Parts: sequence; C-alpha cells; structure tokens
Amino acid sequence: MQNRSFPSFDRLFDTITELVLCHSPSGAEQEINDYLLRQFEALGLEAWVDAADNVVAKIAANSSGNFEEAKRSIAITAHKDEIGGIVKSIEEDGRLHVRRLGGAFPWVYGEGVVDILGDRSTVSGILSFGSRHVSHESPQKALQEDKVLTWEAAWVETKMSAEDLSEAGVRPGTRVVIGKHRKQPFRLNDYIASYTLDNKASIAILLDLAATLKQPAMDVYLVASAKEEVGAIGAMYFTQKQHLDGLIALEICPLSSEYPIEDGTAPVLLSQDAYGIYDESLNAQLLQAADRQSIPLQIAVLSGFGSDGSIAMKFGHVPSAACLSFPTQNTHGYEIAHLGAIENCAAVLRSFCES
Repeated sequence: MQNRSFPSFDRLFDTITELVLCHSPSGAEQEINDYLLRQFEALGLEAWVDAADNVVAKIAANSSGNFEEAKRSIAITAHKDEIGGIVKSIEEDGRLHVRRLGGAFPWVYGEGVVDILGDRSTVSGILSFGSRHVSHESPQKALQEDKVLTWEAAWVETKMSAEDLSEAGVRPGTRVVIGKHRKQPFRLNDYIASYTLDNKASIAILLDLAATLKQPAMDVYLVASAKEEVGAIGAMYFTQKQHLDGLIALEICPLSSEYPIEDGTAPVLLSQDAYGIYDESLNAQLLQAADRQSIPLQIAVLSGFGSDGSIAMKFGHVPSAACLSFPTQNTHGYEIAHLGAIENCAAVLRSFCES
C-alpha cells in the first residue's frame, strides 16, 4: 500500500472537524449547506442547491476525450445530514419530549448538553434520564436493572418557560442534536473519534475530490445529499431528475464480529445490503482503480444498512450503483475510523474517475 503522510492526516482531521461542527439534522441542514457552497465556490466549481436541498458540484469531463465518452456521467454522493432528535411536545415548565430522528438512541448520547435548533435561535438543554438514587416506586429504577432506555423514558430540560421557547422558535418538529461543544472530534494517533463521522467524513472525501479531480473521463456530480437518514430523500430526487450512468455512495462501514472486515486503512466495497445487491461491473471497475493505486479493498455484505446507492438502484433511478466505505467502530454513536481509510477512499475514486 502507498504510504500516507501525516500532514495529509492533519488536514483531513481539520476538515472533518469543521464539518462535524456544522449542525445538520435531517431536514435542517442550512448550516452545512452554507459551508459547502463556500468551499465549492472557492475551488471555482459550478455548485448549487437543488429543490430537495442537495448541495451539488459538477466537474465536467475532459474535453479531449471522445464525444461518446464525454457524454457519460456519474454521481458520487455523501449524505450531509446527521441523526438526532425531533421535538414531539413541550410542557409549560420548558421540558421537551423528544423522539428519534434517524437511527438515534438516547443511551448513545448519555445525559448532557443538546442543542435545540429553534426557528429564530438555538437554545441548549440537558438530555435527562432521571435520578439514580430511587426505589422501585420511581420508573427510573427499571432503567438501572432490566429495561432498555428509550426516547419515551428520556426528556430534555431547558429551564425556560414554554413562552420563551416559543419566542426562540422551538416547537413540535424542532430538531435536537448533540451539543456542539460535545461534538469536537478527538485524535487517536492515526484515527479520528467523533460523533457524526456518518457521514461528515464522507463529505470530506467529496471536498478532496473537488480540490484534486481535474480531468475526469466523464461528467462527475459531487452530491452532498439531503435527508438520507430518513429515507435517502435527497438522492432519490437527484437521481430522478438527473440522467446518470451510475452512482457511487460514500459511507461508513460498521465494524462488527458478524462481518469479516478488519479495522485499519483498507476501504470496504459493498456487495449487498438490506436494500439489495450492488452492481458487479461497477464494483469491478472500482477494484481495478484501487489496484492501480496499490490500495487493497475489502468486500462485505451488510445487514441493517442502506445507502443512497442501493436505494436509488432498487427503485430504478440509476442503472448501476456501488458503495465505497471506510471501516468504523461504534456506528451511529461516538464513531472511530482510521484517517488512512478515509484518504484511501478519495484515492480510489480519483483513479476511477480519471481512468
């Protein structure tokens, strides 16, 4: 495998940090939209936000190629939304009852600060589970012994009145995310540990491609897709409107004893997930691209997983799709991934697009 330099890891860590600190719960993604548009425009790329809230940048095919080849187009997607909570109801004393947004579990976040993204201002509260010094007379006692903590048993304390919350624009439907100061990524040697690496680290790969991919053999659409965690809504819209020859989704890949995947720098190419099989021909091209860069790829079949690619292909929006990912611990929690695996995903895609 090619040696990777520590300075490149430092830059990648810094980029992912900036992305993680942009709140973007599904359907409330304006903060990261603004960030991405600034980055794409600084690179001189044609970029826009479509009607489904996808942020799209286009890199045109090398004009020196033959006409038929230049007409080909592919999308590389990485979803920009993150999991979190959504306000269901508000009590007079300012206590919020919250339900999950995407695959979020309260016990993953633990008690602590959450940010409540009101229409007019962001306020903070404390995700709370109740006191520990109780007997069986209190419902919290069961949580200490044999009951799984659910959102129904948790709440958010704001110590604000319902009227003050209303003035901030907090209402049923308001998004709730882990507090920004708690989202600061942590460096573990060559690894990054953070909430929302799914899928902010994949967005960092898109930005790397935006900066380094100069003469692709086909039109390349870099798509920071919206609302993936609640049904791949952004990707479904984009692939319905834009004619594509294929789609490659960038994702995390869960590390678990049920999957023969090793932690480290080798990316993972999916063969199947819960939504169906991926295209073998496109996978073969990605394997060839990785081989040209001397980067080994792992192959996996996943359960309880879906991507922009598998969902778009299942519903007939694209003729072929693949999913390139990096091994990740604690998925949908405080995730840990090797910076080299993230960097290698970008190298494989550059090789693929330029071939």
